[in-house]
Formats: sequence, structure tokens, C-alpha cells
Amino acid sequence: MLVEGPVEVELEDGTVVSSDRFRVALCTCRRSRRYPWCDTSHRDRA
Repeated sequence: MLVEGPVEVELEDGTVVSSDRFRVALCTCRRSRRYPWCDTSHRDRA
């Protein structure tokens, strides 16, 4: 899922992560090594 930035995401444990990039990809499959950001590592784990 692509989101226009900058963006802040609150994780389930209450931790807030942020990105100042103009567009970010959010991981929706939870397989990313950089969760909550998508790094396409899901392709290797399919």
C-alpha cells in the first residue's frame, strides 16, 4: 500500500515509527524485514 508522506505509524505495542519520504510503501503481509515499511522481502518468503 503506497502512502503519501511524511507519515507516522503507531504499531500494536504503541511504538511510533516515522518516515519523512514523500511516498512510502506500508507492509500489509507482515513479512517485511523492515515492518511496517514494505521492503519486498515477501517475494523471498512466498
